[in-house]
Amino acid sequence: MDVRAGGTILAISVLMLIGAQTSPGAQEQYPARQVRIIVPTAPGGGNDLVARMFAQAFSERFGRPVIAENRTGAGTMIGNDLVSKAKPDGYTLLMAPAAIAIIPALNKNVPYDTAKDFAAITHVASLPSVIVIHPSLPVRTIKEMIAFARARPGQVFYGSAGYGTQPHLTVELLASMAKIKMVHVAYKGTTPGLTDLLTGQIALMAGNMPQMLPHVRGGRLRPLGVTTANRSSAAPDIPTVAEAGLPGYESPQWYGFFAPAGTPRGIIDRLNAAALAVLQNPENRRRLAATGAEVVASTPEEFAAFFIAEIRKWAKVAKEAGIRME
Repeated sequence: MDVRAGGTILAISVLMLIGAQTSPGAQEQYPARQVRIIVPTAPGGGNDLVARMFAQAFSERFGRPVIAENRTGAGTMIGNDLVSKAKPDGYTLLMAPAAIAIIPALNKNVPYDTAKDFAAITHVASLPSVIVIHPSLPVRTIKEMIAFARARPGQVFYGSAGYGTQPHLTVELLASMAKIKMVHVAYKGTTPGLTDLLTGQIALMAGNMPQMLPHVRGGRLRPLGVTTANRSSAAPDIPTVAEAGLPGYESPQWYGFFAPAGTPRGIIDRLNAAALAVLQNPENRRRLAATGAEVVASTPEEFAAFFIAEIRKWAKVAKEAGIRME
């Protein structure tokens, strides 16, 4: 593809994601009634906690009720679909995890257009995962792990929380970029996979920091790298995968704030300003840090560009790995 053409397509996608309409009147009046933040994940998880933090802070800021409403099912597609088809007036919003960008790579029958049906408000936070191995493996770095697997194609087994989950794709992205072939073992959740990793039944796994760090600190697992662009404040001694031997690698979990496509730009800007104020609050930052999340707080344009890049990245990884949900 011509670079200029690719850049034009990205620019158009970003404009669509941030909403092209302008309506100063709507911005001045908004919100005039209750606002819903749809949560496509189950109560109690990180994405749900973030949505409820926003709902409480927005209610106080706007002087109007703002509620977080769980609409779960179909791997977050039910909640996402509800927002994609809602009136673009700022009264139905979406707090989504990274799965929203992964779903179209794995499913043929997504009931909405992920790249076109949402307007980006802000990239709320990023959550590093850490790639860990059983300490019996004779490797200590990502470079050594890649060389080890390359010399043993199809002989290194890695686990994940399930087929098509982000931990699965996180390792597949590594394998794709490093040109190595490992064998995936899908578990029903992280815990059974972690149990097998700790006993040496599998060699490698990607998992969130709160789950993996106690085992790393206890010497039961060896860390190879965190999956974000920057080191984690929770474990600054662990390098990123990119700096440890695989430049350009990045696979964060994240939370993002969206409105339906076509929401007036004035409303998007007001929501972005309100969201940034929430994320600048020291107590809220502490609450996020306790879950392993690190604040991003982007502009709509920055988040839209990131979101489009995530959709494209996971589509490429899934295609190369032959991963598809039926």
